[in-house]
Amino acid sequence: MVKKVCHLLSFLLFIFLLFGCGAVQEEKPTEGNPPSGDMEPLEKKTTVVIAEDGAASGAGFYIAKEKGYFDDYNIDIRFTSFANSDDMLPALAAGEVDIAGGVSTASFFNAIAQGIDVKIIADKGHYFEGNSYFSFVIREDLQEDIQDYADLKGKRIAVSSRNAVDDYIFQRMLEHAGLTEEDVEFVLMSDFGNMLAAMGSKSIDAALQIEPLITQGEAQGLHVRFKDATDYAPDAQIAMVLGSPDFVDREEEVSVRFMAAYLKGIRDYNDAFLYGEGLNEVIDIMTKHTALKDPAIWREVGVTGLDPNGQMFVEDIHKQFEMYKSNGAVRGDVDFNRAVDTTLTDRALEEIGPYTR
Repeated sequence: MVKKVCHLLSFLLFIFLLFGCGAVQEEKPTEGNPPSGDMEPLEKKTTVVIAEDGAASGAGFYIAKEKGYFDDYNIDIRFTSFANSDDMLPALAAGEVDIAGGVSTASFFNAIAQGIDVKIIADKGHYFEGNSYFSFVIREDLQEDIQDYADLKGKRIAVSSRNAVDDYIFQRMLEHAGLTEEDVEFVLMSDFGNMLAAMGSKSIDAALQIEPLITQGEAQGLHVRFKDATDYAPDAQIAMVLGSPDFVDREEEVSVRFMAAYLKGIRDYNDAFLYGEGLNEVIDIMTKHTALKDPAIWREVGVTGLDPNGQMFVEDIHKQFEMYKSNGAVRGDVDFNRAVDTTLTDRALEEIGPYTR
């Protein structure tokens, strides 16, 4: 009898283990099927700090956050802002900030030349042909007088800065027009909003303006878009994603996943604004995170070009640096082999593949 009871208990234990283990296995995530569809999420939730001030060029960050691409990798995004790049760059180099957006300026290259170690890692702003988001406008009443670039001779042209990407675009335009700076009147006007008022008062004739003010000024009858910046600067690198060296070099498991999520956000952005796919959802995200809150205007503006593979016009970054240096605005040299690092985009593309349309 005792022997039969032992056999029965052994049988029941076997059944329990068989079906009990089966239940546990069903509760585990299916291996090889991560929520992202590519890389497994990080084992531990990790926070990535991004210095971003609500610029439209941060679309990849905003979309990836709102659509859960960072969450898929167990990455938590925290946005912070700085009053100026002079404060932001040291924080980035020190690893207090992981990612930031930056534009080419002489002071930016001076910081790198003097030992501030930051990495230029991906595209954050270039031109879409035919609808440049950062381009020249002329006064509405001068359309008959200014029909080609050479007609800008003798005109008062407002530009927001010297020895920065604005100045670089201005110089490229003059070169295309066959003009020199002596042929026009350069007006330094740091506030883009003031350019609208200056158009209204007729104190300037043309301006290198930015969206959404290009579209708003047209609606107000103050200026008209003048041709397109891709006529003379088709490969201009307007803005760049910058990375902390600690984040790029030492946190590869995190940084590659971050870049993959960022590129997915940019791809949704391109799908929306170039092909109309998911446009309403993307516009809702952009109105939430940027200063432009009117969805209707988002359908009219020339939007920032963002490369869906993160690729930059590296040669143009070199050209901008050389212009500032030739002007005497940069002291020292920059090792571009060290400063420009496409490792993360290359690694992310190995995981998610190139963008195809």
